[in-house]
Amino acid sequence: MAGYPISGAALLSSTHHVPRQKPSRPTTRPTSHQCGGWLCQSTTLSPQSVAEPLMIPTIIHAVPVLLNQTLVNEFLLLGVTDIQELNPILFLTFLVMYFVNVFGNGAIIMIVILDPRLHSPMYFFLGNLACVDICFSTVTVPKMLENFFSTSKAISYLGCITQLYFFHFLGSTEALLLTVMAFDRFVAICRPLHYPSIMNSHVCIQLTVSIWAIPFIPALLHSILTSQLNFCGSNHIHHFFCDVKPLLELACGNTELNRWLLNTFTGTVAIGLFFLTFLSYFYIITYLFLKTRSCSMLHKALSTCASHFMVVTIFYAPVLFIYINPDSGSSLEKDRVIAVMYTVVTPALNPLIYTLRNKEVKGALNRKIRLQL
Repeated sequence: MAGYPISGAALLSSTHHVPRQKPSRPTTRPTSHQCGGWLCQSTTLSPQSVAEPLMIPTIIHAVPVLLNQTLVNEFLLLGVTDIQELNPILFLTFLVMYFVNVFGNGAIIMIVILDPRLHSPMYFFLGNLACVDICFSTVTVPKMLENFFSTSKAISYLGCITQLYFFHFLGSTEALLLTVMAFDRFVAICRPLHYPSIMNSHVCIQLTVSIWAIPFIPALLHSILTSQLNFCGSNHIHHFFCDVKPLLELACGNTELNRWLLNTFTGTVAIGLFFLTFLSYFYIITYLFLKTRSCSMLHKALSTCASHFMVVTIFYAPVLFIYINPDSGSSLEKDRVIAVMYTVVTPALNPLIYTLRNKEVKGALNRKIRLQL
């Protein structure tokens, strides 16, 4: 304060007493500037106020608020497991799966583009699924592999929010894509005569644009609401990537809206999309057993649907478990293991399932390999 300096120790007391002094110039009134985060005013001190004890209530109330605020610049990702001895084994396992994912799905994209026999709606959507799987794993797996042997395991605040956004964006995109693929199979098998008119190229492009555009809004909502939270105390995330659920465990203040968006909205959408996908395959199977007379046609249709349904089951089983499971601190340990399924295992299995169980893809791949040799 101008004219009367106050020590740091005096600020921590509830009342500061200034010793009585006689001003050398009674006609000159010194000024006091009280500034805080919310108040800054200039007060003129009269000789009578100088002679009385000086009260400082405004500064005293501001100190605890400033002390309780924590500025988080980075988070520490604790990884898949706390057992350090498992890190080399897990690193090699996840590295192999990531390479299978990238090269397998990359091969599917290349074959779908180059082989004219695969220029159909089903393989058009399959190429999109392969692209989503590569991107989905790339959001989390490289950082996880780096942290296996990193001493800091740090991720910046902006990097954490960015990872959260793309994780939810690509996860929602894959869920929508699997639903559209199930509808495509339903039309192809149950309405074969109307299939060319229903699933024409214009409709396929519109569906694809919608699949990639719709997840933008919920992913953005998750990112914005999470970035508005205040984080107190520890910045250790009990996960191998930034997700909403573990970040809410570190937040202080009201998180009801975040939890509602996570559990109610996201959970409902996931269950709804899974129900629509399951309903499509249920109608397909019912139609095949009731209407199909040819055993070869029945076997071919069931084989194609089995591949799709296997991918759907592997993807949705861990997702539904996480979002239906009650939100508790003890569930975070399970979430880390379950999240490995749909971020690492599922994207690596998809190309194997579609190439090993689909004769068209396998034949196109064999032809491409023979041409290269």
